[in-house]
Amino acid sequence: MEKKRIVVALGGNALGKNLEEQMSAVRESVKPIADLIEEGHEVVVSHGNGPQVGMINDAMTLLNQSNPEKYGACPLSVCTAMSQGYIGYDLQNMLREELANRGIKKEVSCCLTQVEVDAEDPAFKNPSKPIGIFMTKEEAEAVAKEHGYDVKEDAGRGYRRVVASPKPKAIVELETIRTLVDAGQIVIASGGGGIPVVRTSENHLSGAAAVIDKDFASELLAEDLDADYLIILTAVEKAAINFNKPDVKWLDEITPAEAEQYIAEGQFAPGSMLPKVEAALKFAQSKEGRTSLITLLEKAKDGINGKTGTRIHA
Repeated sequence: MEKKRIVVALGGNALGKNLEEQMSAVRESVKPIADLIEEGHEVVVSHGNGPQVGMINDAMTLLNQSNPEKYGACPLSVCTAMSQGYIGYDLQNMLREELANRGIKKEVSCCLTQVEVDAEDPAFKNPSKPIGIFMTKEEAEAVAKEHGYDVKEDAGRGYRRVVASPKPKAIVELETIRTLVDAGQIVIASGGGGIPVVRTSENHLSGAAAVIDKDFASELLAEDLDADYLIILTAVEKAAINFNKPDVKWLDEITPAEAEQYIAEGQFAPGSMLPKVEAALKFAQSKEGRTSLITLLEKAKDGINGKTGTRIHA
């Protein structure tokens, strides 16, 4: 098969929920990625960080609560940076090991990635992404007063901090990532949607209290790297319409027009399949010849070879 440049977006289910689970999950998750590399493709890996950034945020919050004078509040952007580092550490080591076991000599690099967002993005006026520990109403009110956080009740389970989820505007380390890819390295980048930053005066980048959707950040990365494929890996083999209904239809190859129609009909769940389809659609529309694929991690190779998954292309 002709060599392709591929951006692979790993979902949270491929990374586990804690340190022990992550080590085990990543060992298996890198195998389908290695399959693509073994076929000669150029691969860039992005990933989610939902459980991990929540764990880090919880730990830093509890540390702050234990001794507020000694340990200040930890910005969410810093928590995202921490999650990129420790997820990337496992991914690059496991992927390098898997490739070496196959006799493939490839360098694997993790690039700490900032992603610029617009300070005027409407998402900042309507924070909706829950993160961190559950609190009582009284605890939430105290945290909101002390730190200026937005808090909301979360599905009857207690109160949590909520943050904005703005759209990605630009990848700050793009040229570094591009240089590494062009040099033949496997690059892990834009982890957790990237560290969200806003550009202020005198070229300063300031961390934002936000979480960027990793599928939209992966799409932007794929566009900017002029990738041929964007693979969004999730918990199902294909996207579907009429999901969980007797007349469910699993989608194979669809056009951008069909994807737009299904989105308009509300066929995809917000916060779940919807952002994946929206990101896949945007990439497929960005340039002639580009293809988006939504499928299971272990089906990535078959999907690229046209055997499964939901493919969106003109």
